[in-house]
Amino acid sequence: MPNEKISLAHGAGGALMMRLIKEIVLKELSLKRAGKIGLDELDDGATFTVGGKTLVLTTDGHTVNPIFFPGGDIGRLAVAGTVNDLAVMGARPLAIACAVVLEEGFPVEALRKICRSIDATSKEVGVPVIAGDTKVMERGALDKVIITTTGVGVANPIISDSGLKPGDKIIITGTIGDHGVAILAHREGIDIEANLRSDVAPIWRTIEVALKVGGITAMKDPTRGGVAAALNEMASKAKVGVALDEAKLPINPTVRGASEMLGIDPLQITNEGKAILAVKPDYCKKVLRTVRKTKYGKEACVIGEVTSDRICEVVMETMVGGHRVIESPIGDPAPRIC
Repeated sequence: MPNEKISLAHGAGGALMMRLIKEIVLKELSLKRAGKIGLDELDDGATFTVGGKTLVLTTDGHTVNPIFFPGGDIGRLAVAGTVNDLAVMGARPLAIACAVVLEEGFPVEALRKICRSIDATSKEVGVPVIAGDTKVMERGALDKVIITTTGVGVANPIISDSGLKPGDKIIITGTIGDHGVAILAHREGIDIEANLRSDVAPIWRTIEVALKVGGITAMKDPTRGGVAAALNEMASKAKVGVALDEAKLPINPTVRGASEMLGIDPLQITNEGKAILAVKPDYCKKVLRTVRKTKYGKEACVIGEVTSDRICEVVMETMVGGHRVIESPIGDPAPRIC
């Protein structure tokens, strides 16, 4: 529409954001595929080839509010988010570039703390920050700080988010909704329990061991829009259905209670240290056993399986015996969550 304006919901990872990208961004860019997966695939990154090796490139902007939150900060989020986008495409992260835009008056000590967090997170996963840029805007022209990180990794083979096959088991590498609920509760000043913390973490090591087992057909990290948006996108691309079991969903009791208080669905809110893995049935038990041995995969579990349903719906069997269609959110119940 000629007079339509951008809203916060357009950046929330749901249906409105996908429409904005498809109807405006992709139509106005002259897309040229450099490898097997391009921008038009709307995967977690794109591929290109150098010297016979397949590389993955991804970039991500981070606008989280508040910038310091229980379990992390914008620096850890920036590195982990980029590492995880590479990881779920099967790519071992090689290097990161980081651009920081600061508001005039931003405390130098806060910037120092963020830089230390970036450094610690990159060292945790062994990925150096090798390039960067810093800009400053007038007071009031920006809300504190924005960080953009770009990462490159090498993959063999590439794992896309469109490879679901009927019969595949769906594994989530840990509890659902931790990051989004922790941010929202902290933002709203709701003091629930001390263990309500973001899950933000770089999960390459968890993905790496799963890839060595084999049998993985598709992966995605359920960030904006949560598990609901991620599974709906995966099902739509593969033209299959997904059947979930509510009784098997790993949701921290504190997160569940906070979600009920805040009126949000844990399935529709951001995670920053989890991955969705689709695994061939014969490999499922070994992948699950292996993932559970890693630092960020201890609570991994099977939450459902892929069906041949051509309607491409995500349907959950509820604990009371009924069925509920899990739709991708229109926006996000908590804007500026990542």
